[in-house]
Amino acid sequence: MNEKVYLDYAATTPVDVRVLAAMQPYFSQFFGNPSSIHTFGQQAEAAVEQARTTIAQALGAQPHEVIFTACGSESDNLALRGAAFAARQQCKANHILISPVEHHAVSRTARQLADVFGLEVEYLPVDAFGRVAPENVAARLRSDTALVSVMAANNEIGTLNPIAAIGDLCQARGVPFHTDAVQYAAHLPIDVDALNVDLLSLGAHKFYGPKGIGALYVRAGTPLLPMQTGGSQEYDLRAGTQNVPYIVGMGRAFALVQEEHAQRTAQLQPLRDYLIEQVLERIPDARLTGHPTERLPNHASFVLRGLDGHTLLTLLDMAGFACSSGSACKTGNPEPSEVLLALGLSREWALGSLRITLGKDTRPQDIERFIETLPPLVVRARQLATR
Repeated sequence: MNEKVYLDYAATTPVDVRVLAAMQPYFSQFFGNPSSIHTFGQQAEAAVEQARTTIAQALGAQPHEVIFTACGSESDNLALRGAAFAARQQCKANHILISPVEHHAVSRTARQLADVFGLEVEYLPVDAFGRVAPENVAARLRSDTALVSVMAANNEIGTLNPIAAIGDLCQARGVPFHTDAVQYAAHLPIDVDALNVDLLSLGAHKFYGPKGIGALYVRAGTPLLPMQTGGSQEYDLRAGTQNVPYIVGMGRAFALVQEEHAQRTAQLQPLRDYLIEQVLERIPDARLTGHPTERLPNHASFVLRGLDGHTLLTLLDMAGFACSSGSACKTGNPEPSEVLLALGLSREWALGSLRITLGKDTRPQDIERFIETLPPLVVRARQLATR
């Protein structure tokens, strides 16, 4: 009963053993700099380009449209800053549309673009599930809109957005459209043409690849200014010596998740549905957050009235369960999640958030044990909150 159970796969995932095996030779055997012209460099460059081709094929893209970065957050930063500055330079566009429930890599970047660089950021309305309606995008597109950014799947509440419909509107108006697909890519197939996106962010550690590597899809012809200058790596869009082992790992991990997503969903979605049903049935004053059906197949998120989410996480950890109160990037913050407040939840509800995310190694017995353990811990957390 002391076995630890990891239920925070939206925060990060373990590296798949097949991914680790693919990476290992590039730490010491094939260690060349991909920019070098000798054999060692050529071996490294070939590995980088093979990974780029693998990811591009899975996306339905061309290899030169895949730019490697250090993580999903950097991909978001490059997409927003690069597209916004390029649009302002080329056509004096100064208006950015984002949703109010974006990851901080998007929302704080947009806020800096407004506060420091004078761009105008407008927030799209979301419904009670955190979804953006395409008609609300259409109503707010302007002649000076530089970029629209709406995440494909929300990291805190699991909600999926109608990305293809939003992208179709943006294409018709000639406005670059970016989506943060960091969570989405871990569970669902991606075709950039079907999604109508111009820019799409990925992070390897969400789909059993290594931390410290990501990618940005940039549709050919999309204006983008580089944010990191120096060498001519990554088609002059992201200077710096490429991280060859991690790029190889990301390529292998992305190929695996795209090949296996259907079987993983078939395993995880019934467990997720059972978990949601049992939590709502057994715990009073509990609500599901996010869309009931249009959500990630591994993602269950709740608000529990009258308790502090971080206290509950501590109790769960002591009982052997690793969960989250939302984004891993905001752990320790005593304030309610901006995402939950944007859904219209009161502070009393929003403070009691709980996110349980499953992975390919989650077993039915883990969920059964969690369901038995959670209710008394909720009672204890509520008692502590009244002291």
